[in-house]
Amino acid sequence: MSERAQGPSAGSATPRRTTLGRLRALVARFTPSSPKAFRDSMSRWLLFGVVIGVVSGLGAVGFYWCLSHATQWLLVDLGGYLPPTTRGEGTGFPGADFARPWAIPAVTGGAALVAGILVACIAPEARGHGTDAAIAAVHHNPTGLRLRAALVKVVASSLIIGSGGSGGREGPTAQISATVISRLCGALRIPRPDARIAVAAAMASGIGAIFRAPLGGALLGAELLYRDDLEADAIMPGLISSIVAFAVYGSVYGFQPIFGTMSGLTFVHPAELLWFALVGVAAGLLGRWYAQAFYAGGALLQRLPVPRAILPAIGGLCVGLLGLAVPAVLGTGYGWTQLQMTSGWMLSAPLWLVLVIPFAKIVATTLSIGSGGSGGVFGPGMVIGGATGAALWRIIHDMPGVSSSPAPYVIIGMIACFGAIAHAPLGVMLMVAEMTGNLSLLAPAMIAVAIATMIVGDNSIFHSQLRNRLEAARLYRGTPAP
Repeated sequence: MSERAQGPSAGSATPRRTTLGRLRALVARFTPSSPKAFRDSMSRWLLFGVVIGVVSGLGAVGFYWCLSHATQWLLVDLGGYLPPTTRGEGTGFPGADFARPWAIPAVTGGAALVAGILVACIAPEARGHGTDAAIAAVHHNPTGLRLRAALVKVVASSLIIGSGGSGGREGPTAQISATVISRLCGALRIPRPDARIAVAAAMASGIGAIFRAPLGGALLGAELLYRDDLEADAIMPGLISSIVAFAVYGSVYGFQPIFGTMSGLTFVHPAELLWFALVGVAAGLLGRWYAQAFYAGGALLQRLPVPRAILPAIGGLCVGLLGLAVPAVLGTGYGWTQLQMTSGWMLSAPLWLVLVIPFAKIVATTLSIGSGGSGGVFGPGMVIGGATGAALWRIIHDMPGVSSSPAPYVIIGMIACFGAIAHAPLGVMLMVAEMTGNLSLLAPAMIAVAIATMIVGDNSIFHSQLRNRLEAARLYRGTPAP
């Protein structure tokens, strides 16, 4: 009797062990004996890079589908507000006015309440921005991410951003990709040094796919881990996985750059470098204030005498009220960045609105994500930088040597602001170039991001970043960094 009782459970466990055993044997086949040879094996990373890319691409497709439907149901159907779209994701529709202004705060607050309760009850680690969680996993526990947290992250981020909360879609995508690969590395018993690289590549390819910027995403995976260094070993795996993820995502949603192909923008007047340097100063100041205000404001919100599950609802309600005055703070804000690249809208919009958008976006992101809501801080950072460049162009557009189009100032502002505050200038430069289909503005962007980086200093929007690889090596060996 006991043998028969044990038979089914033993039989059900055998296929699982056999499947894992076969997968481990496949990994071992492409795995040289020594750790150094393991890292240097191109065939190994070609195989695993394709797997990472497929997982990341599918994760990006799934989250974008959830977010777009949540936006339609919550912000458009219930809230009565259709936000502007980009050229690559909606033909550049300029947006529409509020049909039911009273419904916006109710939608943003109500959806954030549901998301906050969901996170608090099921996966508290899903609160906040996902990219920072992925960076922390790379440094501390590359095989320890929980799949439950990633699934909750998808739902909570879709509710918050889709209802109008200020957040980016790259954070949830990075966490989804990193979590699946983290679990796979644990199941296959991948050595920790290589699991770190695999999770970093997953994070990079997820971001590169959702932004349709595979080269920039690959470099981000190497840069985002440190404030003053980059992980060279992650570049080649990141390149492989990013192009595969981009192919998967693009086969569903298209390959056109998010902001359209802006190849007509060129840099031909060296005297304009002075104005672009001024963009670097302004973007550095706004970027530094963004990081400081985000964490200080989040800490202040966490001290409110209310349950943590309720805090996102308070933040969402405040964002909805702020959005009635400054609609650009609602949602990702990419459509508003597209509008700011056109001189017609920039010259017709009220000056106060143009000047207040970057500050209002900082406040809205702090309320939405700093309160414990789910979403990314990458996208808002680029929107803040683009709005800073647009505001500066509006002030100086009649000065000698200033371009007749605000687009170069918006693009360079995006690069300078977030490239500096994320300590990832190369990755962000290439990513924005891919998002706009323009490489000719990289030269002035280098000057702007260098100036912005000096102003930002050691401030970072990602608190999980380590200073350099030496600190990471000491952490890995279990010895304190100096």
